[in-house]
Amino acid sequence: MFSKLLTVFRVPELRQKILLTLFLLAVYRMGFNITLPFMDHAAIHETLRDSGGTGSDIEDLLQVVSMFSASSLTNGSIFGLGIMPYITASIVFQLLGTVYPPLEQLQKEGESGRRRLNEYTRYATVVICFLQSFFLIRGLGAGALTSQSVLLDGYNTIGWCLVGTVVMTCGTVFLMWIGEQIDAYGIGNGISLLIMAGILARMPAEAGGFLSPILFSDEGVQLGGPQGVEVLVVLAALFVIVIVWVVFITQGQRKIPIQSAKHVRGRKVMGGQRQWLPLRVNQAGVMPIIFASSLLLLPFFVFNQLANIWPNNTILMTLGGAFSPGQGFVYNLTYIFLIYFFCYFWTAITFNPKDMSENLKDMGSFIPGYRPGGRTASHLEQVMMRITYVGAAFLAVIAVIPTVISTTLTGDYAIASFFGGTGLLIIVSVALDLVQKIDSHLIMRNYSGLLDTEE
Repeated sequence: MFSKLLTVFRVPELRQKILLTLFLLAVYRMGFNITLPFMDHAAIHETLRDSGGTGSDIEDLLQVVSMFSASSLTNGSIFGLGIMPYITASIVFQLLGTVYPPLEQLQKEGESGRRRLNEYTRYATVVICFLQSFFLIRGLGAGALTSQSVLLDGYNTIGWCLVGTVVMTCGTVFLMWIGEQIDAYGIGNGISLLIMAGILARMPAEAGGFLSPILFSDEGVQLGGPQGVEVLVVLAALFVIVIVWVVFITQGQRKIPIQSAKHVRGRKVMGGQRQWLPLRVNQAGVMPIIFASSLLLLPFFVFNQLANIWPNNTILMTLGGAFSPGQGFVYNLTYIFLIYFFCYFWTAITFNPKDMSENLKDMGSFIPGYRPGGRTASHLEQVMMRITYVGAAFLAVIAVIPTVISTTLTGDYAIASFFGGTGLLIIVSVALDLVQKIDSHLIMRNYSGLLDTEE
């Protein structure tokens, strides 16, 4: 295995791409240490961790949002919004491309249309980022997310708010540029690597905070209790099991047999070969979890803000607690329902059986037992509906695992979210995509791939 890793760096072009990618990721991580100067960062952490109110729940929720967006909403850095505005703009234009004919026509124009769509996405990113950063800073100044204002005295003005808005907007645009440079000159998908780097950067601190009481306590390693050594063993075993399961489902495919028609060219008979059309079990990827988590932000903040206005209303307080991240039956049931809904919704957008049927027909191929055209499209849609149900069940279990771990083992939802669920799903998916792209470079130069077991 180590010899294969050394082979990666023996290829000059691949070595250059990897080093450039690592350098840009290092620049991305260094930017999180550059914070806005007019924020009281100690007050942010103090108010978020206030156990007397909903501060701890808000902190857990912000950490989960930060995990999806390669951001850090709790330290007021220039990269505070991360890459989420760009992801939001990309999703909006992809959805509009299915219902708005001019955008749909651009998607079919090839490279020139893609460049136009990327340009529109960048403009939309700037607008979304400007609005989000403005309301975020104003909310922190007014104490909307915390129990008190976290802006320093004399800086809670519109002028300084606009300065912070411009700085955070420029930070997100810079991250967008880094992602595009990785796509063009580096290795792997730039945006996905930024999200993966953000998750991996938080893991050592979260792991250290959890392991320190177990391994370095005055009483030594003990059995029993929420911080016993058996908890560490169970978490380690669960960590390995989840990774193996995620790899298995992510790589899982439903292969549909395809027969190409025979045709005669001169004295040769061409075609007639039997091939396979692979359909991914988890066609939607991690997007349904991101959509569901984002949508569940709304009732949490609405009910908590209403509870602050009417503090004696027990119904609002109960609803606010019910929609806290990872808390209660209502949250988990709603979470699973939204995952199933968005899984089918996203698959319906990204997978078009009619277009696939027409492409097979144009290539002179067909599915045995089904006539080309409508029958083939109907069969593909039926198969995708069935395997999507399995993929949605997989995502639902992955999403609920942090809740189970936090309520039964760790007691900390933030730690559980990194080591038992969506965080691992993102890391494994991006890592598999990165390894496949490295393998493609190696195979082009007659080297064996990293995943090749044959010597």
